[in-house]
Amino acid sequence: MDKFVIEGGHKLSGRVKISGAKNSALALMPAVLLNNGINKFENIPEVNDIFTMIKLLKHLGVSANFENNSLELDSTNITNQDAPYEHVKKMRASVYVLGPLLARYGYSKVSMPGGCAWGPRPINLHLEALEKLGAQITLDGGDIIAKADRLHGANINFDISSVGATGNTIMAAVLAKGESKIQNAAIEPEIINLCEYLISMGARIDGVGTSTLTVDGVDELHASNGEIIGDRIEAGTLLIAGALTKSKIEIEYNNINHIETVLSKLKDSGAKISINNNIVELDSCNIDANAVHVATAIYPGFPTDMQAQWIAYMALASGTSKVTDNIYTDRFSHVPELIRLGASIEQVNNMAIIHGVKRLKGAKVMSTDLRASASLVLAGLVAEGKTEVLRIYHIDRGYEKIEHKLSQLGAQIERVKTTEF
Repeated sequence: MDKFVIEGGHKLSGRVKISGAKNSALALMPAVLLNNGINKFENIPEVNDIFTMIKLLKHLGVSANFENNSLELDSTNITNQDAPYEHVKKMRASVYVLGPLLARYGYSKVSMPGGCAWGPRPINLHLEALEKLGAQITLDGGDIIAKADRLHGANINFDISSVGATGNTIMAAVLAKGESKIQNAAIEPEIINLCEYLISMGARIDGVGTSTLTVDGVDELHASNGEIIGDRIEAGTLLIAGALTKSKIEIEYNNINHIETVLSKLKDSGAKISINNNIVELDSCNIDANAVHVATAIYPGFPTDMQAQWIAYMALASGTSKVTDNIYTDRFSHVPELIRLGASIEQVNNMAIIHGVKRLKGAKVMSTDLRASASLVLAGLVAEGKTEVLRIYHIDRGYEKIEHKLSQLGAQIERVKTTEF
């Protein structure tokens, strides 16, 4: 098991390139189950969730070759439609194989998914949508079993906008007979990326980028190539690293419109932002951050995946700020760990009230989930002395070599083997 050892107090400078979005890649990769051939993807991040998905797809019969952020998936010889617990337990995105397998083969068996140890994130929206498309769903011993001779078009109106349910439903509907209308669909960039890839395979989807999607089912799809969009959460995390350390940094990122809300909040905090084509420059040199309230919301609102990092930033801001998570109301496991570093934070239901302090002091802290890990690393960059962040396998799920990128900017961070938990 690894940990990060961080020596705080170092200014950052320079430019880093943002990796591909793991949340987008995890949606596009299972889409190959809908076709029969060789599919190639560019800008795939080398993170543990990607390797977990590759193992699952290999179990289903897909052959894979992953090198230098390029991934080739051959879906010619799918051998089974059973995704067992041993492959699914590590990652909730594994449920993305449910819709494609059902649509193409009329059967899929997927263990109830795992992932970060926080929050009720039910998959009932996925199952209800598939039932409307004609699937017979049963739950047996922790497994989801879905059957259908052939799915048929249907009108689906999600009570709650859900990225996962939208993605699974689209992948099922593209091979259904007839037209499907999906209302209150998620409009996140990752869903747009998925729709564009499916269209390149021959799918018929109208309304891409809006909350109403119309899918005209086809009999078959062909293999295609796709490119993963940049990771908006990594972009926001590194920009906060620059702001928190009162530094001047640049990120190279091709989807700047995807982070407009985060950029706006950074500006409100006092950071100077300038954009030149695909380069974002953040200048927070000698700037004391203002306290800025944030409430998470579905895209294009402030991302729940940036909530923990923003709390770390506000820990040293002037004044008192409030951070409310309206998406996942119990996603605050990082708060007690930040308090160990000297932050002054109260939690009231789904709100963190942060009273800015003058300094943080290094200590041992423990990661509990992916984004919580990032918040602790950020805090360690400014904490006096040495901070040790344990259980960094969480951060390895979603950030591509984050210690290398931070080191490239001048941070003093080292990955160390440890027997501590």
